[in-house]
Amino acid sequence: MPKKFSSTSVKADFNDLTAVVHYTKAAHELGLWASERLLFDRFFPNRSAPLLELGCGAGRVSMALWSLGYTRLTGIDFAEQLVEQAVALAEERGARNLVFRHADATALPADLAPASFEGVFFLFNGLMQIPGRENRRAALREARRVVKPGSPLLFTTHDREDSRTERALWRLEATRWELGTQDPRLIDFGDRYFEDEAGRTFMHLPTRAEIMEDLTSTGWHPVFDDMRRHLAKENKAVRDFSDECRFWVATA
Repeated sequence: MPKKFSSTSVKADFNDLTAVVHYTKAAHELGLWASERLLFDRFFPNRSAPLLELGCGAGRVSMALWSLGYTRLTGIDFAEQLVEQAVALAEERGARNLVFRHADATALPADLAPASFEGVFFLFNGLMQIPGRENRRAALREARRVVKPGSPLLFTTHDREDSRTERALWRLEATRWELGTQDPRLIDFGDRYFEDEAGRTFMHLPTRAEIMEDLTSTGWHPVFDDMRRHLAKENKAVRDFSDECRFWVATA
């Protein structure tokens, strides 16, 4: 029987050359989405606050924030090849105060002490690329551990109930799970595995209720969520890079 998806298999996909090139290109050329910029302005107004980015990839978000004057940024990712690209980009642009590290969001390094940060973000559906609901909850608990009380968490997910088409597709998938004919590598209902220009990608597509449960069970207080299309009109480059998603903000 095929093995279930794991952090090891997901890491291998992100370290693959196709994924590294895709995310490095985005870090160099794409920058912040309009919706991301809006939410950082609203929920992370203090540009001198120490902030942690989980799933920093090749540095797209942290580098864009640094260019906007955010001065105390730490980014971590478990894909070594992507972290190397982020470090190289920071050096190229003279961002010497940016810190990029190789680490796992589900078990952050011990030197990231409790209450070390005043905000954390996990963008481009990074949280949903962790296989297994308990592992995603572990990442949420770790994020909660290293931030001060009241600090914001910003992240994105898909929403499998957002459109009529999505709901129809997932009804068909539910039938496969009932019959036991789903991809045997999947762990939870809502999981998908696909291949596109970004390479091979594991993704969990949750419902809104599922995320609300995950946040409250891990010590976070949901304060905002909405679909990207309601927040800002993104340019073609962003739309080509990313499908529709739901933004979430919770406080510690």
